[in-house]
Amino acid sequence: MLAAKVVARLIALVTVIATLKWLTPAPYGTFTTLVNYTAIVSVVLDLGFNVLYVREGARHPAEIQRYLRNVMSLRVLMAVASFVILAIALAVAGLSSLLVPGFLLMVLTSYSTLLRNTLYAVQRLGYEAAAVVLESAVLLALVLVGIKIQAGVAYFVWAYAAQYAFSCVYFAFVLAWKKIAVVGWKFEPQLLREWFFQGLPFALTFVLTILYFKVDQPILYALRQHQEAGWYAAAYKPFEALLFIPMTLLSVVFPVLSVYFRERPQELADAVSRFFKALLVVGWPIAVGLFMLAHPLTKTFLYPESEPALRILSLALAIGFVNNAFIGALSASDHQLSFTWAAGWSLVANVALNLILIPFFGYRGASWATVLTEVVLAVAGWILTARHIGRIPVLQISWRPILAGLVMAAVLFPLSNLDGLRILIPIVVGAAVYAGAALLLRAVTADEIAFARRALALAR
Repeated sequence: MLAAKVVARLIALVTVIATLKWLTPAPYGTFTTLVNYTAIVSVVLDLGFNVLYVREGARHPAEIQRYLRNVMSLRVLMAVASFVILAIALAVAGLSSLLVPGFLLMVLTSYSTLLRNTLYAVQRLGYEAAAVVLESAVLLALVLVGIKIQAGVAYFVWAYAAQYAFSCVYFAFVLAWKKIAVVGWKFEPQLLREWFFQGLPFALTFVLTILYFKVDQPILYALRQHQEAGWYAAAYKPFEALLFIPMTLLSVVFPVLSVYFRERPQELADAVSRFFKALLVVGWPIAVGLFMLAHPLTKTFLYPESEPALRILSLALAIGFVNNAFIGALSASDHQLSFTWAAGWSLVANVALNLILIPFFGYRGASWATVLTEVVLAVAGWILTARHIGRIPVLQISWRPILAGLVMAAVLFPLSNLDGLRILIPIVVGAAVYAGAALLLRAVTADEIAFARRALALAR
C-alpha cells in the first residue's frame, strides 16, 4: 500500500502540474474552489457511515454485503439533499455552470470511497494498491487529452468524475469476482437508524477535518480576485501532499503508542516525546527546503506568484508534521474526543483568521491563517497531552534539529536560485548538510534509534 501510494502521488504530482500550468491562475482557482465545495458538501453523504462500515464489516464479514447495500441505498437519498446544498453553494459562489459535473464528482467520489472501504474491512489491500495506481494513471491520461484538445475548466471536473467512475466499476468488479460482496440495494430503517446515532461522533470529526483543510479556498475565491485563488491553490498543493508523510508515520507508530498505553502507561509520555522529535527531524528540513527553494520551485512547477504563499505555508508544514504526535497520543490513550474539541476550536480560529486576513492581504493572508491555525492546534494538542498523558518537553527536544535545519538554510542560500533540473543540486546538498549537522549536533542519538527498534518490536 505504501509503495502504491508513493507511485500514485508521483503520478498525481505530474497531473497537478500539467493541470495548473494549462488552466492558468484564474481558471485553476475556479477549478480548485469547485472541488473544495464538493468536498465540504460531501459530509452530507457520509454521515460518519464510512468509519462505521469498516468497523462493523471487519467485525462481521458475513454481513458485509448487507451493510454495503444499505449504505449505498441511503446515499441515494442523501444525494438529493446534497444536490440542493451544493446548488445553493455554487449559486452563491457564481459557479452554477459547474453544478452537474461537480455533483457527479461528489457522488462518485463518495461511492468509490465506500466500495474501497470494503477491501479495508476484509483486509484485501492488494486490490486497493492496484486501484490507487490505476486511477491516478487514468486521471493523468484524461488530463493530457484535455490539454491536447485545449479544454476548459468543466472538462477537468468531468475528468476527475470519470476517474472515480472508473474506481467504482473496478471495485464493484473486484468485490464480485472475489465473492466479497455484490453491489445492490437494500434499505433497513432499523439498522440505518442505529448506525446514524453511532456514527455521529465520526461524522463530527469528518466535518471538522474537511472544513479545516478546505474552507480557506472558497473564502479566498469569494473575497478576492479569482487568480489569487489559483496562486494560493498551487502553493497549497505541495503543503497538502507532503502531509502524507507524517500521516503515514502516524499509521505506523499509532499501534506502538496504543500498546504502550495498555502495557507500559508510565512510558507513554516518553514514547510520544520521541515520536514528536522524529516528526520534527523529518519535517523540519523539508519545510526549510521548501522555504529556501520556493523561488525555483514556483518558477519551474507552479506559478511565480505562488512563491510568497509557498514560503509562508512551509512554516505551517513544519508545525503540521509535529501535530501528528499529539493526534496519536490522544487517540492511542482513548482521549480522541479531547482532540476533536481542539480541532473544533482550531476550525473556528481558521475561519475567523481567513475572514480577517484575506480582505487585507489576499492569498498571503490565507497562507498566514493556515500557519496560525496550525499553531492553535499545536498549543491545544500540547496542553491536552500534558493533561492526560504527561508534559512533552518541546523546547528541550527541538533545538538541536532546528539548529541543524538553520545550518542547512545557510548553505542553501547561495544555491536558492538554481531552477529547472539544476534544482536537484540544492536538494542533494541540503539533505547532506542537514544529515551532517544533525549528526554533529546529536539531533538523533543512538539511544533513540535503539528505542525505535524496541518499540517496533513491541508492536509486532
